Amino acid sequence: MDGNRMATVVGFAAALAVLAGLVWLVGIDETVDALATADPAALLAVAGIAILWLVSWGLALWTVLQALGASMAPHTAVLVFVAAVFSNNVTPFGQAGGEPLSALLISTAADSEYETGLAAIATVDTVHFLPSVGYAIVGFTFVAAGAVQLTRNLAFAAGAVAVLAVGIPIAAVLGWRHRDRIQAAVVRGVAPAFAALSSVVPRWSPPSAENIEARIEGFFSAIERIATDRRTVLQTFGLSAFGWVCLSASLWTSLYAVGVSVPVEVVLLVVPVGSIASVVPLPGGSGAIETVLVTLLVSTAPVSAALATSAVLIHRVGSYLLPTIIGGGVAAALSVDQATSLEE
Repeated sequence: MDGNRMATVVGFAAALAVLAGLVWLVGIDETVDALATADPAALLAVAGIAILWLVSWGLALWTVLQALGASMAPHTAVLVFVAAVFSNNVTPFGQAGGEPLSALLISTAADSEYETGLAAIATVDTVHFLPSVGYAIVGFTFVAAGAVQLTRNLAFAAGAVAVLAVGIPIAAVLGWRHRDRIQAAVVRGVAPAFAALSSVVPRWSPPSAENIEARIEGFFSAIERIATDRRTVLQTFGLSAFGWVCLSASLWTSLYAVGVSVPVEVVLLVVPVGSIASVVPLPGGSGAIETVLVTLLVSTAPVSAALATSAVLIHRVGSYLLPTIIGGGVAAALSVDQATSLEE
């Protein structure tokens, strides 16, 4: 536990260092001045848009849980999703690092099996990927059409869009086709590791290889059940697409707050591409996401680095800090409930 806490502290320290370096590079005084003169009404609008985003993606999680037979009220699903966002924001590699904890939070709130929670959050994250590709392609098409020349940063954006549109889907398809091999490999690797861990953890009995295999099969069965439910897929996709609109609107409004107006296609490109930076080993991709967003904004819109940085910081308060604070409280409450139920 102490090691995990230390890793989290080091991760946040590194993220803050990256952010500080970014602000220092673009100009501390200019960035602070832009933040100080930001439109208060626009700042409130950013907070409201962030809440709309959380509600839409929380309802997407509720839709998936309903298809899996996990009973949960819509408002509870929204709060649990915010807690899942918290877990993503405090662990390295973003969603990839936070999904195990998110699955635990979901299964606790829904009183379901862990693999059901994992299937739910994995499905929601996968569906979120689809509209982001569409928005990124549309945004890049219009931005590239209006560009005088293909700069290095636009070339990077093109490569990122290509990875989103081609590379990740191919990897997902191959992974699904070879899921039996993946399952066997996981069982071969995890079972001995758990057995070795049990020798140093007192009063803990590791799950058997058969139990691990059954849980993995349950996970894949849940994924297949959702994928074959057309209504659930369409509803989840629609809610996800609206959430991406909210995130893009948040960045656009943040720019407006500091006196900058940019074409809509710019934020449609910048937001999905910036989200790729969450895969870096920093809590929630903090530092890396802001750097990518600022770089792309300066490359695709007539905005100074200082104004772009101040707008990105405002945007990230709504899309990162707000759900982290609220989600942390929800996660703590769920942990207390689970501990109480275990004692009883």
